[in-house]
Amino acid sequence: MEFKIQLIVAGIAAVLCIVIRQPWVMCAVLSIALLTNLTVSLVEQKKRERKIDELTLYLMKVQDNLELPAAESANEGRLGILQSEIYKLVVQLKELYSVERKQKKYMVDMLSDISHQIKTPMTAITLMTELLAAPELSDEKRMDYVEKINQQTNRITWLVRNLLTLSQLEAEMLELKREEIGLREMLDPITDTFEIMAEVKGVELYMDCSEEIHISCDKQWTREAISNIVKNCIEHTEEGGSVRISVVQNNLATEILIQDTGEGIPKEHLPNIFKRFFKAPGSSNSSVGIGLSMSKQIIMRQNGTINVESSVGEGSKFVIKMYR
Repeated sequence: MEFKIQLIVAGIAAVLCIVIRQPWVMCAVLSIALLTNLTVSLVEQKKRERKIDELTLYLMKVQDNLELPAAESANEGRLGILQSEIYKLVVQLKELYSVERKQKKYMVDMLSDISHQIKTPMTAITLMTELLAAPELSDEKRMDYVEKINQQTNRITWLVRNLLTLSQLEAEMLELKREEIGLREMLDPITDTFEIMAEVKGVELYMDCSEEIHISCDKQWTREAISNIVKNCIEHTEEGGSVRISVVQNNLATEILIQDTGEGIPKEHLPNIFKRFFKAPGSSNSSVGIGLSMSKQIIMRQNGTINVESSVGEGSKFVIKMYR
């Protein structure tokens, strides 16, 4: 900019000198050129200094605040390009920092949850181990304590395995292998598994699914997701009630409906039903509240949705949609 102005003024001075042949005109014009050049230089320098101060202040605010301060619009020129690139870099760093914070918080929460859930069975194991040391303990009682310790150990193993699976699902680290399968083929083992459980509770378990219906999913994990829901429905249905699995398929999606005639879920608990470690009133003592959360993660990871409709005293209906 400054160099262009100098050339223009010098050109004007040269033309005037040739036309009017007066040396003092040349001096006057050159003086004006120098003053103009100096003024422009000072103005441009002040602008650069002000912009640098603004960028410095912006970076200081970024360091002092967790929230990203508002960025001014970038000017033209090389300084404007620098300003724009600084803003882009700050935004990228803030996004990375936000992701890192969320991951750290997730790990802290997960470790806290694992510690809390393991504390009860560990306390029971410690107590029964101390009781085993009593010399007057009968062989029958001793074997009873050994069996209970074994049960609590298995419970801890199951809990840790499922928590790790859930964490992998939430972090999208667990690979789900989709394949085309007959849905009836996948559902039959579920009804077979829970038939005895339903019979003991006096609950009728029905399944209505055409053998012609096929679905693309991870067979093992989708079966796990549906099993968790069926088990939950049976547990919350009283004697004489029923749990029904039915399937509807259209051009858009395959809908798997799991409906019970049980106690239902209070309206205030519905938003929390799929949250990790949430236990609705009336849940069994063995429940830890991760089954439905795991089911939701498995379904969502396969481009599906899961919702629940429920009324107290009328039962619940879980609706799984697997989009085609």
